[in-house]
Amino acid sequence: MKAFKAYDIRGVYNRDFNKEDVYKIGYFLPKLLKTDTILIGRDARISSPEIFEYLCIGITDAGASVDDAGLCTTPMVYWGTGKYNYHASVMITASHNPAEYNGLKISGKEVKPIGYDSGLSDLEMMIQTEEIVSIKEKGSINICDFRDDYLNFHLKNKKNISNLNIAFDISNGMAALFAKDIWGEKPHYIFDDIDCSFPNHEANPLVPENIVDLQKLVKETHADIGVIFDGDADRVMFVDENARFISPDLMIAVLAHHFLLEKKPGVKVLQDIRTSKAVGEYISKFNGEINMWRVGRAYAALKLKEIDGLFGGELAGHYYFRDFYYSDSGLMAAILILNIISDMKKQGISVSQLIAQIETYENSGEINFKLERKTEAMEAVKEHYFAQAKPDAFFDFDGYRLEYPDWWLNIRPSNTEPYLRFLAEAKNKELLDEVVTTSKQIIKSFA
Repeated sequence: MKAFKAYDIRGVYNRDFNKEDVYKIGYFLPKLLKTDTILIGRDARISSPEIFEYLCIGITDAGASVDDAGLCTTPMVYWGTGKYNYHASVMITASHNPAEYNGLKISGKEVKPIGYDSGLSDLEMMIQTEEIVSIKEKGSINICDFRDDYLNFHLKNKKNISNLNIAFDISNGMAALFAKDIWGEKPHYIFDDIDCSFPNHEANPLVPENIVDLQKLVKETHADIGVIFDGDADRVMFVDENARFISPDLMIAVLAHHFLLEKKPGVKVLQDIRTSKAVGEYISKFNGEINMWRVGRAYAALKLKEIDGLFGGELAGHYYFRDFYYSDSGLMAAILILNIISDMKKQGISVSQLIAQIETYENSGEINFKLERKTEAMEAVKEHYFAQAKPDAFFDFDGYRLEYPDWWLNIRPSNTEPYLRFLAEAKNKELLDEVVTTSKQIIKSFA
């Protein structure tokens, strides 16, 4: 089925999947995850009520029950899954994708991500090959309202940050459920009503045009920092007081000021394979131990738990926390980072000055190439640089990462889109330009 992806089930609703598919997903989920109760939350997309309805019919036809959490952020469903010991949950959302998309993010016992390698392939096989047999003892649908408990969890992490002037872009997404309850009315807000038709801009902060309004707001209000969430609030990103976008991986280093203050050696921190080398160098000043792994929650959450890491993050703006059931939360990340920025301001350190202490490399940003021969292009780039010199470090678990004394690159196929993604860093711009130009020439020869 086209909507089954590496991390979740997602696509254009009524093109890539429909209500009949959703019914079957619901019917086989209790069997897949060996449970008789499933927690379900949803975003406010136009198609979410219908998906919820048919998912519930499928689940209850299989004899299992539904606990309905109502409108949620994705992290709220993760938290509820762990807090109340559910063995299965579903968040109905397409996260940052345009309004015509929707999907299902599925978690298992102990908030285990269910990706294609960890259950979705089995679910797809059940849908395609097994018979649906309706039973007399149908399950029930019950209201499960834990919004206040979830809000109180976040409020416990929030410090007094009244010295900060903050600009928020809520992206018309689900973070609007909690933003003003956490930070009050003092900050400057735009697009803070929930409207998952996304009338102002798409809810993907990684796309430069989607942060233009926040950048204007920061300049107009002379804010200390700008904050923007994606559609389902599992990601958050920032711009500094000059309205310059901060590469999200650098915020992993910023979080060291919360988690690693005691500077105990050996505390593990997770980063993805695209993360700036500067992050690990900064974390080492706090005696933190960087671990690198694959991109995406389906891999990152499991790895953070496996290594018993304290926190971690990704270039895409996901931040994972041991105290959040090893899952990602845009709200938790924003609370902790704003606490840190408030403390820095008291010391006379601006956001741009803090980032300048971390950002010691020239960075290309992620460059996307649309081509079919992804594997051949990756191999050619690797072989070109290996022929020149053996790298100091080489990683091959999510594409390739080659590290040399003064520069490094990562080249990897997207798990969700038809792209080959390339990123490089170097100690100076001249060297970076050389690496990028050479690599582009090699990759484009396979287009």
